Formats: sequence, structure tokens, C-alpha cells
Amino acid sequence: MPLDLSSDAASLTAALIDIESVSGGEERIADEIENALRALPWLSVLRDGDAILARTEFGLPDRILLAGHIDTVPLPATPGARGTVPAQWSGTPGQSVLYGRGAVDMKGGVAVQLALAAQADSASKDLTFVFYDHEEVEAVKSGLGRLARHHRQLLEADFGILLEPSNGLVEGGCNGTMRFEARIKGVAAHSARAWRGRNAIHDTAELLVRLRDYQPATVRVDGLDYREGLNAVRIRGGVAGNVIPDETVVEINYRFAPDKNLEQAEAVVREALTGFELQRTDAAPGARPGLDQPVAAAFLTAVGGVPQPKYGWTDVARLAELGIPAVNFGPGDPLLAHSDDEHVNAEQIGDCAEVLRRWLL
Repeated sequence: MPLDLSSDAASLTAALIDIESVSGGEERIADEIENALRALPWLSVLRDGDAILARTEFGLPDRILLAGHIDTVPLPATPGARGTVPAQWSGTPGQSVLYGRGAVDMKGGVAVQLALAAQADSASKDLTFVFYDHEEVEAVKSGLGRLARHHRQLLEADFGILLEPSNGLVEGGCNGTMRFEARIKGVAAHSARAWRGRNAIHDTAELLVRLRDYQPATVRVDGLDYREGLNAVRIRGGVAGNVIPDETVVEINYRFAPDKNLEQAEAVVREALTGFELQRTDAAPGARPGLDQPVAAAFLTAVGGVPQPKYGWTDVARLAELGIPAVNFGPGDPLLAHSDDEHVNAEQIGDCAEVLRRWLL
């Protein structure tokens, strides 16, 4: 059935969950969203691959961008898991909980966008709605990145809201992330004559101890405290059960506060791990919260509560690179994202929609 944008945001969430959209398979959900938006005469709609951009053009003083990704991680492999497809309801009216893949990350937020788009003819600000593909995979495939390359001018806005799950609180900015590979060299030998070689796995101990003892910083940025982290996340090495290994590779992840650019972040890691051979393999900058902007302050007043930092990386960093101050604000507990019992409280979806409706419409 076509998406019914006149239904409440929780029901829209369930309808979106019912459309499986694991990264790489977003075509059908993009079709449904595009068709629903093209039926609204106050929106101009553009599609690029499986990303859709819809805008009002009322000539109002402020433009707000609302963005959300339409893909999910793969479905649970655990038999009987409820965080799958189709959606499942649990509970009683007024206390209903919605289970399903994407309930938290982030079809609840996408449903809020669609509900607002259906009423955007009465908006007090011009609105840009962005629905994009390939967020849950490598950054080079990102639909938001593709829109920025192909249609940069259509993304211009005074303020952005990324409807990632934040438990209905404002989470400002985000940490950056960076990955390295550390290579520990040894000398191969038969394990029966181990003294003829040098064991690269054993020599990894010094690196692991240094990582274990590293004290990550907590950095205050624009009034929010961002916790950093430097950790080994993967290790590989060894050839066979009777061979002294000649190389070990340790993958290291650094999560850094948005006060640093990529060069400064890399310098921190290289100083902490002086003496080891490091190769940077991936990096994405963070985003300052931008809560000192007048439009952001107005949004905080509308939402209420105390803003929090975003420790993980999100696409607010992409918006920041485009010069758009942005925050994370959406329904759902981010700790439930990607879990086998992924679920969201229907009331929280409605509350997020209502906050944005009062502020924007």
C-alpha cells in the first residue's frame, strides 16, 4: 500500500519498517517516499539514485534542513528476534512499543520528516527534507555525500536537524573518528626452533599495554563535554600452528573531540604511539555543536531539556562541512540501534513530531 502521510508518525514508522531496506536495497522505499512527496503540491522534489530531496519555496527568512537515512543494517540472524521485518507492536494503547529493523535507526526519524512534509504548506520557515541511502556502509557510497556533490546549492540552509535517535534530546555536534593499522614486524621460524625467529605476536604486547594505559581526554567544546577514546579494535597475525609469526597487524580506532581537525587528531595518535609503524586507513572529522547560533538557541528553547554531546560520528559532520550548523534530534534510544530487539516507544515518536511541528509549522 502507498504511504499514508496523513497517519500519525508512529503508524508511518511501522509502514516504513515493513519495507525492507538494508543498505544497497533502498530502491523500493525510495520509490514509496518519492511518490508520497510528489503528491504534495507545496514541495519541489528531486531524486538522485535512491536519495530524495524535497523543498518548500515560500521565500521565508529562514531555511531549516531535516535529514534522515532510509537504509538499515542487515536483519538479525538470531531466530525469533523481534527487531526484524515486518514491524511488530507490543503493549497497550498509549504505551505501545514498536519492534522492527530500523525502528530506532532511523525509520522513526524518517517518519517524523514525512509527517512534517505533509503539513509543510503552513510552515513558518522554508524547509528542506533529505532522505538518503547508504548511510550504514562505507562513506564513499553515502547518498548524502552524493547529493552534496551533485546538488550542493539545494542543500543550503541556516540550520540542520539530523533525526538520528537521541532519546528525544538534542545532541550537539559529534566526535570525529580515525582508524590506523599498526604493523609489528618479526622473523619467521619453525616453532620447534623458535630461537631462530622473532615472534611478532609477542612483540605486540608493548603496543597493547600502551593502548590499555592510555588516558583519553574529555574535551569541552561550546559548553559540551566530549569523551575521547583510543582503542585496539581488531588484531590479526600468525601463519600456522608450527610457525613463529613474522607480522602482526593491530587496527586502532581513535574517537576525537570536535575541537580537532584531522591533522591534529592524527598527531595525538602518533605521539601516543611513538615508535610504532602506523598507517592511517580512514578518517572523518567531527562537528562542533554550533549551539551558540540564534536559530539553534531557538530550537533548544522549543525542545527543552539539557543538550548532550554526540559521542558517535553522524552526518551532522557532513552538514558542518557544508557550513550548516546542525544537531541530532530524533526518537529512540541509540543504544538499541542495530540490536536483535530494536524497538521504539510510539509516544516518543509522537512527542518528537509534535516538538518539531510546534517550532516549524
